Amino acid sequence: MLLFLYSEEYFNVDKFKEFNQLLGWNKNRFNKLRKQGWIEVIKPYKFGGPKALYGLSHKTLHLIRSVYEKLEGGLIPTSKSKNPMFLARAGYSDKVYRKVIINMNSAIRQQQCHSLEL
Repeated sequence: MLLFLYSEEYFNVDKFKEFNQLLGWNKNRFNKLRKQGWIEVIKPYKFGGPKALYGLSHKTLHLIRSVYEKLEGGLIPTSKSKNPMFLARAGYSDKVYRKVIINMNSAIRQQQCHSLEL
């Protein structure tokens, strides 16, 4: 949903519902995203005026930029402060994923070095 909304600078509830029809039915998606801070009010509704306008929060924009960066070949953070998978108390699955992330980052670094040599 957030990727759909990313293409819109601002949107109202009707536009949100239009995008929401493409996904599985979830009556509370809009309120949940607002409550969790992914969507914020840009222009509140005033009685007798136009509908309220919403936009994606700074938190959401940062997340989406981070996803695009990784899709374009960026490294996945391996520090404990930026990636909770690398904490000592991480579970078994996180430890398995850690190995994969380290290998992926190594391959990305290797590709970047080869492209610099050309």
